[in-house]
Amino acid sequence: MSRLPIPDLDAAPQASKPILDAVNKQLGVVPNMFRLVATSPAALEGFTSNNAALARTLDVKTRERIALAVAQINGCDYCLSAHTYLGLNLAKLTPEEIARNRAGGSGDAKADEAVRFAAKVVRERGRVSDADIAGLRDAGFADGQIIEIVAIAAENVFTNLINNVAQTDIDFPVVSAAAAA
Repeated sequence: MSRLPIPDLDAAPQASKPILDAVNKQLGVVPNMFRLVATSPAALEGFTSNNAALARTLDVKTRERIALAVAQINGCDYCLSAHTYLGLNLAKLTPEEIARNRAGGSGDAKADEAVRFAAKVVRERGRVSDADIAGLRDAGFADGQIIEIVAIAAENVFTNLINNVAQTDIDFPVVSAAAAA
């Protein structure tokens, strides 16, 4: 059971309800994480605004690959479960690719650079080398895209931390970080 209460849609703060309605309209459901974050309307607004902006960056496969790598590093079962589901059903990643992503890589050469970089950013707290940046540029990433990779990794760290703190009840098919360790 979640350590922080997850309000149902009726019990969410009034200021969060329009955002939750928009999430429901987009996804057809409001996942527990959104309802949990909704207990702080400011946090929900910041998260969903950031998420909407980053959804216009890179491609969905790369964004999901990064999310999987970051969730694995941070041991976030909620996010691993959500992004495995999204990876399979939205991004159309194969189970084999998801396993590679969780290990911090990809079977696609360009995506491999992005995922490895994002994983290093998280593990090393942003202390990457000139060679890491050069590798991204050599793979075809522009400087703005390098910033987007960092932003996507950071957004996923935020959700990993929220869900690890709350021990959010998982409302996706359950995937465990320990299973890949």
